Amino acid sequence: MNTVITLVELQAIEKMREEELEEARSIQSMMMPAESLHTDCVTISHAFQPMAEVGGDFLDYFELSDRTVGIYLGDVSGKGLPAAMYAALAVGTLRGVHKTGLTPDSVVSLLNKRLLIRGLPRRHCALQYAVFDPTTRVMQITSAGMPAPLHLSSNGCRVLDLGGIPPGLFATAQYETSTLRLEPGDSVFFCTDGITEAFDMRGDQFGTEHLQALCASHCDNPAALLDCLFSAVQKFARGREQADDMAAALFHLAPAKR
Repeated sequence: MNTVITLVELQAIEKMREEELEEARSIQSMMMPAESLHTDCVTISHAFQPMAEVGGDFLDYFELSDRTVGIYLGDVSGKGLPAAMYAALAVGTLRGVHKTGLTPDSVVSLLNKRLLIRGLPRRHCALQYAVFDPTTRVMQITSAGMPAPLHLSSNGCRVLDLGGIPPGLFATAQYETSTLRLEPGDSVFFCTDGITEAFDMRGDQFGTEHLQALCASHCDNPAALLDCLFSAVQKFARGREQADDMAAALFHLAPAKR
């Protein structure tokens, strides 16, 4: 049997691989909002920097029928087309339940159950899901395997100590909802671990402390935070190719009218 691969065959294989990656990128682009969200008092914006190939970051935000505002941010394990497909499964599940009025912990618990029904070896999905009620100014947040969100206020920037098991791993996993009361002018920053785990040429990580310091410097000007953050990460990396996607979202409650 002739096992020699010709140049033409190698080119065909490479072309097929590029087509698969392009398909994965198209799938991933559909799991990101097309534009920022603006309500009477809330603005949510996002930024996304994909890795060289394709990963499994996803996010969305939306206004619900009861005028509450929802936001979720997720990151599935693995890379490439399989990760993008698994993320599509997670997003499809979330879109089927997030408009039902369930609390964030119930949404994440249901996602966990449905991912396990269709369980895939070595696959899981870290997730943060939050719902904000503009009437009470209370945000409910459930975190499951994601970096801690940051609360920006007139008092500075603090890390919200939230934790949980990523959906898709254990049938017995239980989730809790934490509450955060926001004041006019406050913001909440969410991100995937591609930002905190970005590496420079020496192998050092960007880290949570660096992120918190940058967020703290933008408490009075949150609108510029996302652009400044991604520029800061790029400057920190000094051209080093990163191994993970970077996705972030900024929730901002409008200041009180004077």
